Amino acid sequence: MVGYHPDFKIPNNPWGKDLWAGGSSSGSGVATAAGLCFGSLGTDTGGSIRFPSMANGIVGLKPSYGRVSRHGVLPLAESLDHVGPMTRCVTDAAIMLEAIAGEDPNDPTSLSEPVPDMLKDIDKGVTGLRIGFDREYALNGVDPGLASAIESAIEVLEGLGAEIVEVKVPDLTEVIKTWNLLCAAEAAKAHQANFPSRSEEYGAYFREFLEIGNQVNPSEIADIRQIRESFSTAFRAMLSEVDAMLSPAAGSPFAIPEGLQYKSLTHWNEVLSEILEASATKHPVFFTFPHNYAGTPALVVPCGFSDKGLPYTMQLSGGFLEEAMLCRIGHAYEKATDWNLQHPPV
Repeated sequence: MVGYHPDFKIPNNPWGKDLWAGGSSSGSGVATAAGLCFGSLGTDTGGSIRFPSMANGIVGLKPSYGRVSRHGVLPLAESLDHVGPMTRCVTDAAIMLEAIAGEDPNDPTSLSEPVPDMLKDIDKGVTGLRIGFDREYALNGVDPGLASAIESAIEVLEGLGAEIVEVKVPDLTEVIKTWNLLCAAEAAKAHQANFPSRSEEYGAYFREFLEIGNQVNPSEIADIRQIRESFSTAFRAMLSEVDAMLSPAAGSPFAIPEGLQYKSLTHWNEVLSEILEASATKHPVFFTFPHNYAGTPALVVPCGFSDKGLPYTMQLSGGFLEEAMLCRIGHAYEKATDWNLQHPPV
């Protein structure tokens, strides 16, 4: 989850030790950004491929739900969990996804659809493709430098021949309200053999999260699933109108107080709210939660740097099972820029 267990060290963001490394999957993000590997795996329940990809300035690909088997992965929330690659370039992410995707008899939620040749059309460019853009959703309440980088990315793709199309992201109010309850309830179910019987062995954050999950009743879950279904239908319909939608990935890198990530859920949320309020920035989950609810793919790609030398990233969102299209667009953008070639000084 978000908080770390006190028995484990927190990975150091290679762009700065005082910076958030991305929470879950942060070890994968740090290792990839620092050049310790060509690629790694992340697990994304509410953004944990995309958060560390944003924080460490790398490529991250959250696939469609069921595209990659979850067998062997410790579950957080079975209806929200995704497994995907984290790399230094889009081509590597495409290669890794093709290698790990496909039906698995050990995971009944894995999809039977054939895995496409992820490199077949990756060099086709973006001429004639429709890129959706919701200006208010993408730019309102984000770091001004990141907003400028997103605007520049739109100009690059338009210059490469893409058509920029206005879209409207469905209202996210209920998504933001309900994701935590659904995730907590599913996590509590996954950990019922050990929690609360061995609660003292859990980290402070996750212990509090599971306590919340155990208090969610079946009628609440039924209501949440209706909200999820309604939103997912609207979100997928919006994405079906375009080849991809562009937005920030999950905000921009930020500093956090030392030791905060060992604290409780309540303490973390209070401090994070202060950080976001001080910078007039909306919560990064606005850009991540929708894809976990709808099970749709999303690709994170570096798109610039702040005046402090910290990486900016954008997110390409696509229709269900459209990972190859996202990689095609992301690869075209990479070839026209050099952001992904600029690595931290380690």
